[in-house]
Amino acid sequence: MSVDPHHLALVFTAYIIAAASPGPSNMRIMGVAMHQGRQSALMIAAGVVSGSLFWGSMAATGVSAILAQYAQALVVLKIAGGLYLLFLAYKAGKSAMTSDEKQGRPLDAIRPASGFSLYRRGLLMHLTNPKALLGWIATMTLGLGPGATPTTVAVILAGCAILSITIFCGYALVFSTAPMIRMYRHARRWIEGTLALVFGAAGMKLLLSRA
Repeated sequence: MSVDPHHLALVFTAYIIAAASPGPSNMRIMGVAMHQGRQSALMIAAGVVSGSLFWGSMAATGVSAILAQYAQALVVLKIAGGLYLLFLAYKAGKSAMTSDEKQGRPLDAIRPASGFSLYRRGLLMHLTNPKALLGWIATMTLGLGPGATPTTVAVILAGCAILSITIFCGYALVFSTAPMIRMYRHARRWIEGTLALVFGAAGMKLLLSRA
């Protein structure tokens, strides 16, 4: 059975909309890019990409579909993800309420976290995000029919992997440019406040939503 290019285009378009739309992972990459620079943003983006590929592999093998049938597993995942997002909201809110003078050091003097630490943060954020899991289940459900072959699965996974790298690393590259960094210097508290609202809303939505 050959791979239908028109069907693939539909699947990839759906994935692009889901992955590129503003959300906790993208907002976190943007914040790190403007605050700590390109290298740090690429490390956290690499963690997000790894988490995305993990859920994609789970969805492709059908393991995530089995997981979705067990409400207890999803409840635990949602609680963990919600609490982690609220923690990020607290950190961003605290930073937003701190004046530039009290920050004490200029942007260039801020010591960034280690590469592995940033990678781990991005990975943890995506692994504890039920929306990432369910988004992949939806993508695979859309892309794989009863007559789907291993080739179709491989093509969809490879295409979404390329798109994932392009989207998340693209956020890191674009928002680490000099104009964006200058904008961050002037709008740091507004940006951190927005991050706090996004993380807080996403966290509360996970904690309060039904399994």
